[in-house]
Amino acid sequence: MVKTTRPAARVDVDEAKKRAVIGVKTLFETRSPEYIVMVSMVVFLVIFGLTMVLSSSFVTSSRQGSGDPFAVAMRQVVWATVGIPLMLVVGRMAPSTWKPLAPTLLLIGMALQSLVIFTPLGVAAGGNRNWLTLGGLTGQPSEFLKLALIIWMAAVLSRYLDVLSDWKRWLSRMGMGLGLSMGLVMMGQDLGTVGIMVLIILGIFFVAGVRLTHLAFVVGVLAALGALASVIAPYRMARFAVWLSGCGMEDYLSQCWQPLHSLWAMGSGGIFGVGLGNSRAKWFWLPEAETDYIFAIIGEELGIIGTAVVVVSFVVLAIAMVRLVRANPDPFAKLVTAGVMVWIVGQALVNIAVVLELLPVLGVPLPFVSSGGSALMAGLLAFGVVMSLNRGVVPSAPPAAPSRPTTRRQVSAQ
Repeated sequence: MVKTTRPAARVDVDEAKKRAVIGVKTLFETRSPEYIVMVSMVVFLVIFGLTMVLSSSFVTSSRQGSGDPFAVAMRQVVWATVGIPLMLVVGRMAPSTWKPLAPTLLLIGMALQSLVIFTPLGVAAGGNRNWLTLGGLTGQPSEFLKLALIIWMAAVLSRYLDVLSDWKRWLSRMGMGLGLSMGLVMMGQDLGTVGIMVLIILGIFFVAGVRLTHLAFVVGVLAALGALASVIAPYRMARFAVWLSGCGMEDYLSQCWQPLHSLWAMGSGGIFGVGLGNSRAKWFWLPEAETDYIFAIIGEELGIIGTAVVVVSFVVLAIAMVRLVRANPDPFAKLVTAGVMVWIVGQALVNIAVVLELLPVLGVPLPFVSSGGSALMAGLLAFGVVMSLNRGVVPSAPPAAPSRPTTRRQVSAQ
């Protein structure tokens, strides 16, 4: 009897297919539905963002640099091609990796931000000094500082959950780190990023179980500091004044140009939009169309349906992460997951509110959708850490513990 054998090339292809299938199965092996939904929403938003970056940027991209209309979109594709696999690799790391690294990550984040402020490597754009040029690459270290701050805060607070009522004890361990992190970003006049950092800090404090009276005090102090920062920056004060009083003819060519053209773009889209790629606002009528105001282009080209898809995607992402926060028994993992959720979803809400003129212009991008390599990479790394910390969590059978970690004060009251 003659034995038949498959060609070696065919065997290699079959083996490669098997390894690929095994790799995908391993990624979602024994994972909860919420975990899978979270990862799926992130990947969907990145792919959707690449499409909208291409659509919104090819006009301005063709008039800049080499004149390549695909230059901005291709840079974003490169960052996504590197970032998504890196997110999956980080997601496979042991959960015990992150807590010991917390102080080192914060120091690295502050060191990079210091280079922006105190060295010629820092680059100013749009009135803010928040960019760093290093080794031929340009990025925003403050994006990575957000992630480092979340991991460090979670590491510190998870050790003091039973003494949160003694706020002087744990705040003395955190005050310098929080102050330096926000101070370095504030020195670059990036009030929008500082606002997101404040949102992250308050969100982590709330989930940790800090008293609401203490949170109210912190909010009051930070609001006063924010008002002071607005007063000492004339251009920022002008933005705020126009937002409060509305636009007049004298402001049309200055502070009102961007907000008005954003609303006109959104309004012209209707329910179904004018069609992908057919925006008129991106033809130099709407500045920052591919970054801070990409949601307006989505509304114009894809209409209410397109904007609803984006909003629903972030809502679904938030729900999945909330369920993971409630189910995870590890306080450190719980706080990191909550911090990343507040960062990404909160920043998305702020960006959308700015486009709709519900907030003054703050200059924060739409996570995973707006153009920006460092913001995309930092967000994907953040979700890689969340994946690492929640691999074994099964929210379908949540524990009886409350969503906020129980403190000694709550136990005595019971």
